[in-house]
Amino acid sequence: MNCNKKYGFILSAFLIVAACVNLSAADPTHTQYTALQCEGSAMPYPVPELPAEVPDSLEPVMINHISRHGARYMTSPSRALTLKRTLLRADSLGTITASGKKLLEIADYVIEKSDGRWGTLDSLGMAEQEGIAARMFANYPGLFEGGARVTAISSYVPRCIMSMDVFTHKLARLNNKLRIYTSSGSQNSPLLRPFEIDADYIAYRRERPYAEVYSAYFLKTAPVAPARRMLGKDYPMSDDNARHWCMTAFGLVSAMRASGFGIDATSFFTNDELNALWSCNNLSQYLERSANVISRVPADIASDLLADLITTADNVVQTPETAGTRVQLRFGHAETMFPLLSLMHVPGCYYLTNYYDTVGLHWRNFYVAPMACNLQMILFRSNVSGRIYVRFDLNEVPVPILPGSDRVYLPWTEARDYLIRCLPIDKQP
Repeated sequence: MNCNKKYGFILSAFLIVAACVNLSAADPTHTQYTALQCEGSAMPYPVPELPAEVPDSLEPVMINHISRHGARYMTSPSRALTLKRTLLRADSLGTITASGKKLLEIADYVIEKSDGRWGTLDSLGMAEQEGIAARMFANYPGLFEGGARVTAISSYVPRCIMSMDVFTHKLARLNNKLRIYTSSGSQNSPLLRPFEIDADYIAYRRERPYAEVYSAYFLKTAPVAPARRMLGKDYPMSDDNARHWCMTAFGLVSAMRASGFGIDATSFFTNDELNALWSCNNLSQYLERSANVISRVPADIASDLLADLITTADNVVQTPETAGTRVQLRFGHAETMFPLLSLMHVPGCYYLTNYYDTVGLHWRNFYVAPMACNLQMILFRSNVSGRIYVRFDLNEVPVPILPGSDRVYLPWTEARDYLIRCLPIDKQP
């Protein structure tokens, strides 16, 4: 072989391999999150490794806690049934593959084991809420001494009520002298379910001004290969239907851990496919539940909740000797947490861009609102000056909320001014 031709062949082969290997690296928006992270907002709660350190000079005086319900069974059988119908047709046509048969078994298993339990809190969700309650009690024992008063509210949805009950039951087990007052029902919807009563938001979801943005992203991002691998290459399905079918399959397997089923998503999807499907789900939640350049309505619906957090903290700060409730708990949904954290501009929970393919790098649903996600606003009094400080914990990890500052302990007056500025002008006091 001619030497030049030989080296030319080797170089060409090298370039082809390099191009394949670096395809994802060449795209700066490409993500390589783990299969567990790709579960997104269905990911079980990330338990913190260590409690946050509190300076000796600060004494806790109040906790304002807002939480999503714990891990739960899937809310309905719709995904499992959709997949089952298609897989059975593939089976009847003789195109179904081994991985398709495995997914069919899983769909049947989910339908059977979830019967009568759809949407309910599962044992993992109970353990998540118990763990958070136990750590709160251990970290701030002075707030739970004697007959201390604890108030808790939840939405009317049973998994939220159960999350509240499990949490407060754990506190009562640790101190049965606590005076615990709980409330659940639609009267709490302005705080915990504004997404179903706010007229502007209802119009936003109905009109879907973000539909074109999402559709374009979905078309270029969602893979079709998993559907072909499971249903068979000869199964009659358009590419568009295959993309939607893959999203349905992804939705099922990504919810398995939270539902208490030990199913490995990598049995059906490559990591690149998981990241692609996750990014579609992530963008959908971002456009529907967080402030974005199209509208800030998705965040503004949390205004009443943020105002309540400010007011209840003020009650303790302004009348420390007579304020009766030092622990206030609230239990809602992911759709409660996404808007609130966005409205407050909590780092990692607020991102504005016209480049929607960058959303997955800066706004990640598995970070913002996993199962049992929570925001704790903890007030402290200085033993030296008597001044009140506040710390904000996202999922029990301190976060700085002031732009341009890495401080996690803030004077309440400074933090309060910032939170008020986060409110829409017509809601500011």
